Amino acid sequence: MAKAGGIARKLIKGLLLIGLVLAAMGLAGAWYVGAWNLIFPNTQHDTQAPSLPGELQEPAILVFSKTNGFRHREGIAGGLLALQGIANEHGWSIYSTENGAVFNRQQLGRFSAVVFLSATGDMLNEAQELAFRQWLEAGGSWLGIHAAGDGSHKGWSWYVENLIGAEFKAHILGPQFQVAKAEVEQRDHPAMRGLPVSWEHEEEWYSWEQSPRPHGFTILVTVDEDSYSPMIKGPGIERDLRMGDHPVVWSNCVGEGKTLYSALGHKAEAFEQTQHPQLLSSGLAWLLDDDQACESFAGPGPVSQ
Repeated sequence: MAKAGGIARKLIKGLLLIGLVLAAMGLAGAWYVGAWNLIFPNTQHDTQAPSLPGELQEPAILVFSKTNGFRHREGIAGGLLALQGIANEHGWSIYSTENGAVFNRQQLGRFSAVVFLSATGDMLNEAQELAFRQWLEAGGSWLGIHAAGDGSHKGWSWYVENLIGAEFKAHILGPQFQVAKAEVEQRDHPAMRGLPVSWEHEEEWYSWEQSPRPHGFTILVTVDEDSYSPMIKGPGIERDLRMGDHPVVWSNCVGEGKTLYSALGHKAEAFEQTQHPQLLSSGLAWLLDDDQACESFAGPGPVSQ
């Protein structure tokens, strides 16, 4: 028994060492996503739909935080508290779950907006993905927060192309969390209502291989790369994560639906300061307002190559 325990400890140490090597190299988009998914892949899909509350006051918001990849425990907990407070303030209903089987035509029809709160990995089966796509394209609305835009979603090409618009590269490391200046680009967009022109925010800043701007996404907030160190730094490794054009909040029109993504929100503290909750509140208000068509606030369209 003792021998078996020793072997198990050595195996765990070996797996952790692999994870640290991947971390230093910045492989698979984000080191934590790549290492975790390579060592502990999880493709479990829910098949039994949850029982929804009998009464959901309109508009109702579905918050989905299933993690078949890395789990941002603090960020999810802080995000749930912030979203509940926002919903209470506006008089919206909110229902949170990690059961992917809720993505069926009947139950999705009870919601006006879906939030992916740092949901990661292969979360939904093909039927559930299709149900979500059809619901969104028919006029639904989607808000993605932080890890909803990381590299763990690359197996769902429609999602990456239409909701994120860019291939995830990595996040900063060494240090992992830094204060940087966020700058509002589209001040007249309803999702930016109540925000200052710029503000200081501490975050695990994400980088992508390219900006989603050339693909027709509307860029709402960028991060000033001169205000922090957009690098991965470690023993014997230094990787530049600068993008030049570095968005962190953007929107897109998908069929008749609206989408909004915010890369902020790794830690619970990101939901406790003033600006990010204001962004989520204004963003959800825009997503839920049927009188404000997505195209009215869209960007100039794809850049010709």
